[in-house]
Amino acid sequence: MMWFLILALYLTWLERKESAVMQDRIGANRANIFGFRIIGIFQPFADAIKMFFKEDFTPNFSKKFLHNLAPFLSFYFVLVTIATIPFAGDLKIGEKVIKLQVLDLNIGILFVLAMLSLSVYGVILSGWASNSRWTLLGGLRGAAQLVSYEVALGLSLVGLVMIYPTLKFSAIVESQGVLLFGFLPKWGVVLQPLGFIIFFMAAIAESERVPFDLPEAESEIVGFFTEYSGLKWGLYMFTDFMKVLIIGCLLTTLFFGGYQVPWLAADGFHFPWGGEWLMSNGLVVALQVLIFNLKVFFFCWLQILIRWTYPRFRYDQLMDFGWKFLVPLCLINIAITGIIMSIIK
Repeated sequence: MMWFLILALYLTWLERKESAVMQDRIGANRANIFGFRIIGIFQPFADAIKMFFKEDFTPNFSKKFLHNLAPFLSFYFVLVTIATIPFAGDLKIGEKVIKLQVLDLNIGILFVLAMLSLSVYGVILSGWASNSRWTLLGGLRGAAQLVSYEVALGLSLVGLVMIYPTLKFSAIVESQGVLLFGFLPKWGVVLQPLGFIIFFMAAIAESERVPFDLPEAESEIVGFFTEYSGLKWGLYMFTDFMKVLIIGCLLTTLFFGGYQVPWLAADGFHFPWGGEWLMSNGLVVALQVLIFNLKVFFFCWLQILIRWTYPRFRYDQLMDFGWKFLVPLCLINIAITGIIMSIIK
């Protein structure tokens, strides 16, 4: 959990730096410790300290209990999803085997989809309980958008579950460790390229970031958290970055082999041309953790790049894209997957 929270914290720094590079600016670099700035890597901690001490204002016209509860609901339901993600294979210390996964659920995929679905209550409650027309509009937009794109998000994984007949994340990752034709990784993106594209687009919409940021829409309605300040506003912002990180983890786990490295087994590398490079269990696990993090970092970087590149959809375009384009593509992908599997069998 600490790994997840620290990475999400540093995504705030990465986004500011990446957007600055794209706009020919320097970006956040003022925070320092004993005069050392080091390209602004202390900025996230300075921002967090500032957020804790800013005034926490609750409007008199709001429904105070629900208004205060809403950001914690969004934060909690996104936070718990990381518990099901496997970061590496089993670590063996003497006779003890340590599983680098908090919860290895048999219904891991359903659990993650359910938790992400429940996070919509934080959006709805903040929009309604703030008792403001602008927050209500943002909350309604957010609820409609999240419910709509959850359909495509879930359907995009049906083809994947047909190929790897399990809902267990660890089993899916292990299945992707097999090689096709002796050299090609059996990753989800190889077997389900269309499913990967649909999942990626639907997941970005679920994160409510550009070009799908209609629930916030700073230039129009400001968003469902207009009446929030201080730590509660910070929780909403932090939740957005946690969603970016969760999307990166899910894309890595489901479509890019998770911690798997081509030709790397539990005892080291076994190359298709016959060579081998044996390694200790600790070194193998360390390499798996490193590879997993690099894959996740890449997808986080890609999401931030998209956020600062594309313009926002109109609301009718947003809904049409989900229901008239992504959902039909999901059904086509399921049909094609079923036909191919029936032919192969």
